[in-house]
Amino acid sequence: MPSSPLQQSVDGTTRIGVVGLGYVGWPLALAFAAQFPTRGFDIDVGRVEALRRGEDATGESEAPVDGQRLPVLVDDIAGLADCTVYIITVPTPVDEANRPDLSPLRQASRAVGALLKPGDLVVYESTVYPGTTEEVCVPELEAASGLAFNRDFTCGYSPERINPGDRTRRLADIVKVTSGSTAQAGAFVDALYRRIITAGTHLAPSMRVAEAAKVIENTQRDVNIALVNELAMIFNKMGLDSRDVLAAAATKWNFLPFTPGLVGGHCIGVDPYYLTHKATVLGYHPELILAARRINNRMGIFVAHQVLRLMARKRINVVDARVLVLGVTFKENCPDLRNTRVMDIVNELREAHAGVDVHDPLADPALARRELGVSLVAAPEVAAYDAVVLAVPHAAFVSEAGRADLRRWAKPHSVVYDTKSALEGVEVDGRL
Repeated sequence: MPSSPLQQSVDGTTRIGVVGLGYVGWPLALAFAAQFPTRGFDIDVGRVEALRRGEDATGESEAPVDGQRLPVLVDDIAGLADCTVYIITVPTPVDEANRPDLSPLRQASRAVGALLKPGDLVVYESTVYPGTTEEVCVPELEAASGLAFNRDFTCGYSPERINPGDRTRRLADIVKVTSGSTAQAGAFVDALYRRIITAGTHLAPSMRVAEAAKVIENTQRDVNIALVNELAMIFNKMGLDSRDVLAAAATKWNFLPFTPGLVGGHCIGVDPYYLTHKATVLGYHPELILAARRINNRMGIFVAHQVLRLMARKRINVVDARVLVLGVTFKENCPDLRNTRVMDIVNELREAHAGVDVHDPLADPALARRELGVSLVAAPEVAAYDAVVLAVPHAAFVSEAGRADLRRWAKPHSVVYDTKSALEGVEVDGRL
């Protein structure tokens, strides 16, 4: 009988290999490197080279300090061959039809499977629908390795809970859900993560439970945000300020403090589709979840129409008008462009024949041009814009200096729209 990773000592023989060094994998590799010999791999050679130079474009890690034990970075996954625990943190996007795209997960599983040895353990952190690890990933591991699941190797699932742009709740500060393919594997995975998570861990009874817990975390937020987004659209018809209404309602002890806004990114805007896909396959049509997705996906167009309506009220001709959109990332204080809904605003305004400039000091200009087809403006012109739309309330925009800049960029007779009610002290013409 081959040895099991459960017989290893977390103090000695454990060697960690992290596959995928993005906003989840890199902080994880840094944390584990302080406790165990750790190696990291990413298919993006440029990303690996940047990390070797100490540059993290995601902004999710602090600069290494002198004496800090760092992971060994490799640009060939064969460099992880001597690891005993593999942690896979690759993205799980959806395709154009909002169907789960598991190809990165399958490819990573095949690559790790080719390295597996008897006694190894593979942990997945990528967001998936319940059953994915056993139904999709394990067969890839078995086929590539020639080893048998739960006899020669085991698996675990510990969903990532990183909140991009959050500087107060980092990896170690967020309770970690853990699980394993056997009771012993679960205990090992839980003990492993307890070494780096000061907030503690929660050992789920199965990998499927852990997978389900992760996918509903963001689904719940999506549904709640959709509710306040729909309320904001209704209150707009009534001539009510949704911010005032929500502030009044929030005085009740059990009112949930959600606010309207754009819902993009790689979590809230994507994860619900994994759950709805699996539900549909099983013959259940998830009405509420899909309705929430439809509401949130149209908020960018709603904002654009609000801006156009306000311009018309002020007798500002939309055709050839100049509009400045502030922020293009999917959320504030975060450089991530994935699944941003800001482009819905930009494209709708351009459809109305307005000239739109986009300014975002956090976004990578080359990446924005390649992924979104938009050229960012480094320095907006003074008193040049007929409308200014605060799409993403980065700290640089809502600070005192940022609010002053916004007024300087707008013409004296113009429209200012605030999508997140973030412009305190600035007179705005409309907000969600």
